[in-house]
Amino acid sequence: MEVVIASSAVDAGIGCWELHSGAERHQYRSCSSAPHGLLSVSGRFVFLAASQLRDAPSATSAPIFFWSWDKPQVEVRSFPAEPIGPLISNAEGTYIIGGGSSGSIYLWEVFTGKLLKKWHAHYRSVNCLTLAKDDESLLISGSEDGSVKVWSLIMLFDDIAMASAANHYIYSFSEHSLGVTDIVSGHGLSNSIIISSSQDRTCKVWSLSKGELLRNILFPSVIDAIAMDPGEHVFYAGGRDGKIYIAALNAEGNPNSPYGVFILDTLYDQSKGITSLALSKDGFSLVSGSEDGFVRIWNTITKQFTRVFKHGKGPINNVVIARQSPLCSSALANKKHSTLPLPPPLSKYTDSADGQVKTTAVTMVESPLHGHQNTRFLSADVMEKLIQELQNRNTSSAAEMELEKLRLQYARSVHLIEQQKKLYEDMQSVYVSELLD
Repeated sequence: MEVVIASSAVDAGIGCWELHSGAERHQYRSCSSAPHGLLSVSGRFVFLAASQLRDAPSATSAPIFFWSWDKPQVEVRSFPAEPIGPLISNAEGTYIIGGGSSGSIYLWEVFTGKLLKKWHAHYRSVNCLTLAKDDESLLISGSEDGSVKVWSLIMLFDDIAMASAANHYIYSFSEHSLGVTDIVSGHGLSNSIIISSSQDRTCKVWSLSKGELLRNILFPSVIDAIAMDPGEHVFYAGGRDGKIYIAALNAEGNPNSPYGVFILDTLYDQSKGITSLALSKDGFSLVSGSEDGFVRIWNTITKQFTRVFKHGKGPINNVVIARQSPLCSSALANKKHSTLPLPPPLSKYTDSADGQVKTTAVTMVESPLHGHQNTRFLSADVMEKLIQELQNRNTSSAAEMELEKLRLQYARSVHLIEQQKKLYEDMQSVYVSELLD
């Protein structure tokens, strides 16, 4: 089951509806989210996180809130060192990455809340973040300074490589003349593409293998949100003029288009500016959020909207599609433990000299599972200890956690294989290029 989650820059909470039936699922309170600041951790029903706008322009920080799926109130509040805008997590939900107003990027471990890495990435605020879809070893960031940078997460944690490298990033694209508003990544490991949108009214398509611009598309309006078709034939671009433009990637261009050769068509319903877009996993449903406070569901085949949700009083600035996790559904079905435990607050600083983590974060609610953490956030050694403890108690949870551990080990093995494939493809590309030259 897929659900649509939407939030606003004003304190209108978070709305949640079933994508296909339209039934309202939940309403979450006390949320004034930043653009790209709403996150369903791991893309499933694990928990919600949202970066908050600062209370006043002079404020030096703003909190990050966590919600359980079945409770409307904020349960964990974290206070990072500076206001955080965009938030993303990896597919397993083991870490969260946030972009700061100073241009710094923060990477936290979910299970411990520990700040593992902080680095200065851009000259101005980080506006958007995404991970490479296939192996998630690459992080792509877009900034108010107009640049798009590609980072290797493996390299960022390799002190020797960092010390010897001339630049800590793999690529830095600076062809946008104004701030970057959104970024999406395609499939294909090192051969994948990146699409970035900007306030300069362009969307640019970049090659990850060559590190160069493949296509530049000029739009009639500023584009604030983009979503890529799963087949990567087209992408959708939400404009401030209220139109959703359908632009060609692999599809043939339309020389007769009134908007430009690469803009094939539009979706339009007299709405105000489009602020956010999300595509369902099958690519048949496109969700748009707009400044008029409505969330619209579009059929990408018929190009007509099929459903409209009204959210609160303010404009929408985030829409997310989440899928139900088997772990969450089994936990919610357990009457004794009706909710999943939330992780601890996110640390404010990395480890200090005395080895202690400084933090000003405050946990608001005790975990209802008596210290039993969600297995999606556990490292292997911690999970092993929990399994042993549960086995000693002769509980069925031990078998469930053992199965979850095997799933995680399988996912990590696949991840390692994909990394090796990527290295092989990179080496092959280099050697072939040298031979051809």
